[in-house]
Amino acid sequence: MEPLELRRAVAAGRATASKLGLQVDDAIVIHDSDRVALRLVPCDVLARVAPSGHLAGSEFEVEVAHRLANVDAPVAELDPRVEPRVYVRDAFAISLWTYYEPVGSEIAPTDYANVLMRHHAALRQIDLDAPYFTDRVAAALREVNDRERSPELPDSDRELLSNTLGGLSATISSDETGDQLLHGEPHPGNLLNTRRGPLFVDLATCCRGPIEFDLAHAPEEVGEHYAGADHRLIQQCRALNWAMFSAWRWRRDDQMPDRSHWRVEGLNRVRAALDRCALG
Repeated sequence: MEPLELRRAVAAGRATASKLGLQVDDAIVIHDSDRVALRLVPCDVLARVAPSGHLAGSEFEVEVAHRLANVDAPVAELDPRVEPRVYVRDAFAISLWTYYEPVGSEIAPTDYANVLMRHHAALRQIDLDAPYFTDRVAAALREVNDRERSPELPDSDRELLSNTLGGLSATISSDETGDQLLHGEPHPGNLLNTRRGPLFVDLATCCRGPIEFDLAHAPEEVGEHYAGADHRLIQQCRALNWAMFSAWRWRRDDQMPDRSHWRVEGLNRVRAALDRCALG
């Protein structure tokens, strides 16, 4: 967020928690992008604050968390001291979560695969109206194909991303027999090592698709320990994911830190992933 918007978001998060009876003496910014995550102390709440334009996404995330909590999924939980919903204040959508202190070291591939299998099993137990993964691909494709939305994207790279997004999306979605609810982006940044064990966060990306779409976000070694995974499909999904990542970085209004680096790196990752699945 821009500095002024960030200050307003922090103030909105603090005020919301305080009004609900939680003691807030300070707010520590944990993550800052189009949304901000704050650790509120001493009440130890994680406040997720988004512009009100993201209200529907915030409400969807809260609904996913609420349903998964009922089936013992390995996910971060909403704060039990307040009503499990999204609060709106000063044009921001705010949800309040349990704060988990990170512990230990990097999660081993076998443990990563095990917790992802547990998560997928829990997702199969809930009924939820979630978008198909191709909806997200289509959104990325619109950014690539609209020169006004991505004016700085070179023509050759625009063609690469357009062909990759369109072609792989059609290939991967051609067989829907094994599709189910997914986390959507279970990359290492969204898996916390806590005293309760590994827990997934950022549930707003929940969608439907093959489990390999999720596995493509995890470190490569994880797929080797996930029983029944299609390794060629993982590679195809990995190329698709990097193409989506790159599409977002070339948006005119993208605010990711070090965007220039990730524009170049993202395209390099797309080409490398295509080579690995023999599509380059």
